[in-house]
Amino acid sequence: MGYRLVKLNNFSGSKASVYTLRDVKTGVTLFEQFVIDNISSFSGEINDILLRLKTIGQKTGARFNFFKHKEGAPGDGVCALFDIPGSKLRLYCIYYGKSLIIVGGGGHKSKQIRALQEDDKLTETNYFLRQLSKDIKSRTDSKEICFTKDGMDLEGNLNFYDDEN
Repeated sequence: MGYRLVKLNNFSGSKASVYTLRDVKTGVTLFEQFVIDNISSFSGEINDILLRLKTIGQKTGARFNFFKHKEGAPGDGVCALFDIPGSKLRLYCIYYGKSLIIVGGGGHKSKQIRALQEDDKLTETNYFLRQLSKDIKSRTDSKEICFTKDGMDLEGNLNFYDDEN
């Protein structure tokens, strides 16, 4: 399976860039799939997430307090977009500071679930982003990927394939 990091221009703006991964086979992004999977059951929450992402890109930037940090391994930047009280969706992201985030997927997180490992879909999505974070770190170390001077974009080899490891 292969993915390409792509910028979501409809959310990105002068304050921050919002990226996600596009499946090279289907053409669907992880974020699009998250919306498709959840829009019928959680339309209000999806609309709230869409509005928050647009606000991040165009008005406020990705403020640290917009995210629940330490959702992954130490230092990998995996976090969750903070939900409004009583919400049921969890959207996992990789946080690269106020200027750039990568949104992944997620799903329904029952308030009875204390740890993401209690839900297979959340676990799969979270661990996928942990691996992506490692792959991006490896590529930035080897100069295959770099951040632009303003920290708002990624350049270089943005294609990722399962058989690389």
